[in-house]
Amino acid sequence: MILTVCMSPSVDVAIELDSLNVGKVNVVKNKTLSFTGKALNVAIGVTRLGAEAHATGFMYNENGEPFQRALDKEGVPFSFVWNSGRVRENYKCIDKRSMLTEINDVGGQVANEKLVELLQMIRSFSPRADVTVISGGLPRGVDAGYYRELFKAVDPSSLKICDTEGMKLFAALEAGIDLAKPNLDELEETLGREFKDKNDMLSGCHELINRGAKVVLLSLGKDGAIITNGTKNYHCKSINVAVNSTVGAGDGMVAAAAVKMQEGADLEDILRAGVAAGTATVTTFGTISFLKNKYEEIYDSLTVKEF
Repeated sequence: MILTVCMSPSVDVAIELDSLNVGKVNVVKNKTLSFTGKALNVAIGVTRLGAEAHATGFMYNENGEPFQRALDKEGVPFSFVWNSGRVRENYKCIDKRSMLTEINDVGGQVANEKLVELLQMIRSFSPRADVTVISGGLPRGVDAGYYRELFKAVDPSSLKICDTEGMKLFAALEAGIDLAKPNLDELEETLGREFKDKNDMLSGCHELINRGAKVVLLSLGKDGAIITNGTKNYHCKSINVAVNSTVGAGDGMVAAAAVKMQEGADLEDILRAGVAAGTATVTTFGTISFLKNKYEEIYDSLTVKEF
């Protein structure tokens, strides 16, 4: 089983426009609502790949029910820590050039006893999980150091994947993690510098390894991804596809990587699967995960190279 821990669920409103004109009237061509969150997206991706997932994390009383229905529809079991208030709403505007403009709400607040309750839930579920994924932002007012406590609560028998950035990522690394999955912007933000080429990016990944990650999977968008354990370094370039939306691509990558780690796959296969799932995700509009047949088609066409 793969346990996914969602720190900050969101109602994502994806709006398709010809172009986004600031200060003018914009006409919507298409609109979809997704009941989502990074780790919830991962759980759905894991399930679509045929593996077993269980979703947990924070949820909110006023509009949490649609999330339960969405997970039920995908066949994902869940156990949430419920809080007063509403799930945040994010707006994602996508124009005909596939340019994405995001307007993200801030997360709700949770009481201290709820923070403790989530740690207890992780301690309860993670001994049965081959892999535990913890991802996303934190509720309003929660210190970044909570990420350290989250990963300390994971059973030592479970592989640990972290998908977050900045001080939250540093806190997680202090607890030791098996795989960190930043994208390039997040890595630059976290380490406070710009990376100009693959070797430069690799040095940034190695810095995360020196801080406590066993493996780093660095997403490069249309350029694919890099994976390294500090000794072996691999790059997999994506293929050209029609990009409908980049929403959820990183979560698709994490889902496929988690499944491969559960299977005991090597670095090359983890990378290839991650790039295939991330690429398959961008071919969809208004959905937060990939289709398995598209994933398999892309997977078969990818090449991994050591550098």
